[in-house]
Amino acid sequence: MNPSHLTAVLQQVYDSDPADPSLLQAQLSRYQEALRAFRLAFGPGPVHVYRAPGRVNLIGEHTDYNHGFVLPMALEKDILLLARPRADGRVTLRNIEPARFPDRSFTLSPSIPPGPVGDWANYVKGPAQALVRLLGITHGMDALVVGKAPFGVPIGAGLSSSSALTVVSAMALLDLNNGSMPPMEFAHFCAQAEWYVGTRGGVMDHFTSVLGRRGHALFLDCRPAGVPPTQYRTEWVPLPPQYSILVCDSGKRRANTLSDYNVRVAECKLGVALLQRRWPAITHLRDVTAEQMGFAPAELDAFLAEHLPEEADFAALRQLDLSPAFLDGLAADHRLTPTQTFRVRARCRHVIRENQRVIESADALRASDGRRFGRYMLESHQSLRDDYEASCAEVDVLVDLLAGRPEVLGARLTGAGWGGCVVALLDAGAETGFMAEVAETYKARTGLALEWFAGRAAAGVNGWKHFAEL
Repeated sequence: MNPSHLTAVLQQVYDSDPADPSLLQAQLSRYQEALRAFRLAFGPGPVHVYRAPGRVNLIGEHTDYNHGFVLPMALEKDILLLARPRADGRVTLRNIEPARFPDRSFTLSPSIPPGPVGDWANYVKGPAQALVRLLGITHGMDALVVGKAPFGVPIGAGLSSSSALTVVSAMALLDLNNGSMPPMEFAHFCAQAEWYVGTRGGVMDHFTSVLGRRGHALFLDCRPAGVPPTQYRTEWVPLPPQYSILVCDSGKRRANTLSDYNVRVAECKLGVALLQRRWPAITHLRDVTAEQMGFAPAELDAFLAEHLPEEADFAALRQLDLSPAFLDGLAADHRLTPTQTFRVRARCRHVIRENQRVIESADALRASDGRRFGRYMLESHQSLRDDYEASCAEVDVLVDLLAGRPEVLGARLTGAGWGGCVVALLDAGAETGFMAEVAETYKARTGLALEWFAGRAAAGVNGWKHFAEL
């Protein structure tokens, strides 16, 4: 492909700083390197190039699987997948970082055996299996995945690298088999396909990767708006240019996040089941609002204390007249241990208040009120730390260091938690003057190296038309 044509394509996708043309040139070099690597691995011929971005969630954590509200944006950091269709059903995977991600291969079928927990190929097998079941696809692919730094989505940082790989793999297999889906249906499909790896998550990551828009956050109502449940209410909220988004990788990784995450999902479902004893119409925590339940906003704590236990194990939950079949199913679906205890009230309190914070934060962005938005970010982090217990000591140190700077309007944990990234809001360009000092102090307190980058909102999959390089 002519470099000038490729540059024009990339300009439509990435929201790189117009004052720094070297950023776009670096992306061009990245794509050209990827094309050379694909030819070296699989030989000359047509190459289809796909991409899917990661995301940073500005506010609205652990609300999506509760049918709540979220406010993420797609990032310029993405995962590329270069592919060539095969006549048979074989999928051959290579990674541009082979020492980190060894070669993998499998055959398309309605039931593809997963690899070990955490194996990178599982995020390709999930959508592949689902597409066979849904559409009967038969063509596999030779594929090269490119996600290395500095342009790839950081792994394990809470920026949805796994979901980006799921989305880009689904997009490639769908396209190479001459299939198509409307954007929302495709995003919903990808969210369900990722359940293959064992995480019972929501739809936010995949919707952001598919529907993201340059210069905008995505307000997403995670409750399906129709039947079948593939349509959702969305709104693109412009990001005021006088503010910058900063993404800081704490360097903290947590090995058992999957277990913690599944327990939190279960605790929210328990809260719903307990409230349904009096209000049968409730299906998710999204339904629990002051207006809906007939109490004043200031009475939320008293309301939850009346109806939900602070802590309970399975034996205590059975005494609260919850169905044994429901509890057994919950334990099986979320891989819970018989001795598991649940902090039901605090988890529900976080979700209910976080939903309201998202609504008010979107209003603040529309009004270009960064200070109000920053306050909601700090409140969100406090709730994630204390009520949802999804933070960790290192992330708390980082949030405190950022919040203590006059340039920073707000900061919070972003992503599933227990490590990963912090997102901060500040006056545009202000980060150049103080982040080196923050990083030095952070390393002195935690022993970890801090990495950060400007969070610029890029186009999602639906804003990218893949191309074939001959």
